[in-house]
Amino acid sequence: MIEAIKLWNEPNNMSHWDFELDPDWSEFATMISLGAGAIRQLAPRMPLVMGGISPIDPIFIQHLQALGTLDYVDAVAVHGFPLDWNHWKIDDWPAKLAEIRAVTHLPVWVTEVGVSTFGADEVQVFGIQRTAELLLGRAERVFWYSLFDLPPTWEATTRHKESEGSSYYRHFYMGLIRADGSPKPALEYFDRRMGLCQWFHFEDHRLDEAVHWFRKLGVRSIRTGISWADWHRPNAVAWFDRQMAALAEFDITLTLCFTPPSIGRRPHHTSPPNDPQEFATFARQVVERYVLGAQR
Repeated sequence: MIEAIKLWNEPNNMSHWDFELDPDWSEFATMISLGAGAIRQLAPRMPLVMGGISPIDPIFIQHLQALGTLDYVDAVAVHGFPLDWNHWKIDDWPAKLAEIRAVTHLPVWVTEVGVSTFGADEVQVFGIQRTAELLLGRAERVFWYSLFDLPPTWEATTRHKESEGSSYYRHFYMGLIRADGSPKPALEYFDRRMGLCQWFHFEDHRLDEAVHWFRKLGVRSIRTGISWADWHRPNAVAWFDRQMAALAEFDITLTLCFTPPSIGRRPHHTSPPNDPQEFATFARQVVERYVLGAQR
């Protein structure tokens, strides 16, 4: 069942929003407000979460508040990867949460936190244990990112890809399960009080295996997404019907994000759409099919 809907993913990160086209995030704010309003009309009790910010930036949260965007949501989300990408230490997690709580009354969710095995498996073992110690009980929701490594033949969703150097390649080693299906040592230390964040690509061959591991680990809370860009592909509804049916037994935080290139101001998933009302239409279609449809 869908227990919450998350609106966008890392909007303050240029890999997920083109702030050259929208430098003050006003178009983003309009798009999200319209989408949230559409969901509220259909499912007024559905918790809405502001897309997890990366980096963790209280000034950005204040800016969204000034734009009125936070009036439409029930929680704000943050993402943190201090052992891989962020310029702060893992022990700073409580302080990072406090920075956000100082500027908003809304609950703070951690919808992505993880540690790669890019350097060594032992780093992830330490990271998953210390993350649980620091975040469980301090944040309303915590989602470990992720269950699976990214297959080496795929691309990571970033703007500059290989030009990022090792920062790019760390994306491929965030899972508790290697791309060949073998578990990593850190899997033994996963605390099922955390949820798991696992993105599924269009027609992802790993879906059934993921369900197997979710059951085996005893995890209930799953964060995944329905890509707006993929929603415009041929056979999209059939794929997402399969994805959501496979995950129906879990408590899902469902992320809606990524602009279809065909309707963006630039032909890229990070672009603001030409018409922000189209995001509201997409949100309405998802809720009608996978929230209201599941209740019938």
